[in-house]
Amino acid sequence: MLAGATGHLGQRIAHHLRQHGAAVRALIRPESRNKSAVAALQESGVQLVEVDFSDSAALNAACTGANCVVSALSGLREVIVEAQTQLLNAAVAAGAPRFIPSDFCIDYTKLPPGSNRNLDLRREFSQRLDQAPVQATSILNGMFADLLTGQAPVVLFGLKRVMYWGRADQAMDFTTMENTAEFSAAAALDPTTPRYLRVAGDVLTVRGLQAAASQATGDKFGLLRLGGLGAFAIAIKLTRALMPASDDVFPPWQGMQYLHNMFTGLPKLQPLDNARYSHVKWTPVREVLASRPQ
Repeated sequence: MLAGATGHLGQRIAHHLRQHGAAVRALIRPESRNKSAVAALQESGVQLVEVDFSDSAALNAACTGANCVVSALSGLREVIVEAQTQLLNAAVAAGAPRFIPSDFCIDYTKLPPGSNRNLDLRREFSQRLDQAPVQATSILNGMFADLLTGQAPVVLFGLKRVMYWGRADQAMDFTTMENTAEFSAAAALDPTTPRYLRVAGDVLTVRGLQAAASQATGDKFGLLRLGGLGAFAIAIKLTRALMPASDDVFPPWQGMQYLHNMFTGLPKLQPLDNARYSHVKWTPVREVLASRPQ
């Protein structure tokens, strides 16, 4: 059973589950506006169940018979904490033996509270999950490597620079959304998974990103150091203070918090579980950068 199946990651997880021949039931909220995703799920043989998460009886019924409940939900507190708790309670009530939460991030268990709003929400939900009578598995994958093609201001293609704060030799984890989905689908079908699984399609320092960008584009990239991590933390606080309050899941300062976390090295994933499912062919950052739209 899959929640959040109409999102970018959820669609991919559903695809890989179906590739393995799994019967997939996807929970669709009544207000879902991603009609093309809904149609694609139906075409792939996914069973769609429209359910209001506030309707516990309907949610319990939707989870009945599931071997594993996978959440790919995205949002703030009302989704990551409250809606996932409703989903977790339904999974437990329905007797589902396993639950995979919507983590898919750096290792938030190693970060101090308050350093990242979105990861604090995942930490809060994980505390509820650990108290539930269900086998839980969180999948941690670092940063989605796809973001390096433009959304994350690290590889600056126009300037031919790799931007960073702190040290240029700090190792960081990057995994494509496709690889994350493929690994997650395999984990969902594996009843022996531990509490945490950690994967990285590529592990690179800033200098490694510089080399990958140069190889991918054929242009020589340089480095652009903006300052130390203390200065970066101040910049994040100022950016957050100057921005009007909003319900955006990923405002600019949230992305800055994520990069700050990575540059510190605290959430570095280790050991890695990449070899657990041998069919997953990991995509290096160099290939991601080379395939970006021109």
